[in-house]
Amino acid sequence: YPLPYQVPIAFLDIRNRNQTFQSLRRICKDSHSVDLLMMMRKREMAGAWSKMVVLSAKMMVMILMLTWTISAKEQLSSKECEDLGFTGLALCSDCHSLSEYVKDQELVSDCLKCCADDSEDSTSKITYSGAILEVCMRKLVFYPEIVGFIEEEKEKFPSVKVQYIFNSPPKLIMLDEDGEHKETIRIDNWKREHLLQYMREKVKPTSAS
Repeated sequence: YPLPYQVPIAFLDIRNRNQTFQSLRRICKDSHSVDLLMMMRKREMAGAWSKMVVLSAKMMVMILMLTWTISAKEQLSSKECEDLGFTGLALCSDCHSLSEYVKDQELVSDCLKCCADDSEDSTSKITYSGAILEVCMRKLVFYPEIVGFIEEEKEKFPSVKVQYIFNSPPKLIMLDEDGEHKETIRIDNWKREHLLQYMREKVKPTSAS
């Protein structure tokens, strides 16, 4: 270790020289211990800071999840649901089915605000006699997947009609046997294959009617 100060050892006698070496060795040893303690203290502080950052991140995630759950459970009025394009949506199981078709959490959250809880026995077995695919013709350019379904897949479902309404967001209006509107679902971000699969599951074949 470097000496903390210079000592004219050459001018010391033999007896004093040994004592001086021992004193210097003790000073250097103490100095080294202080350095080690400082390094350990810094490492402890860095570890504590890392734990605080991780804990803060976990708390933030929990708060966000809690906020999303509360907003999802919040019920909206019929008018608000109608503005969102979810009029007449009866079962929350349909919202969970919707989450399988699209990866749009905001859309699914809005759906959950406009639905009623249902039992697992009555859930996804509901079918409809027909459907209306409603969309604004001027906005079709923004929905190539829906255009693809209309042009190439709709013929497979004679009971599904296309209805062009000015400024209407793309939606499916499910119909009962009397042609009454029973359920409305927004389909902004649906893929063509999702629409095809949903129609196969929800719309009764024409031959069965």
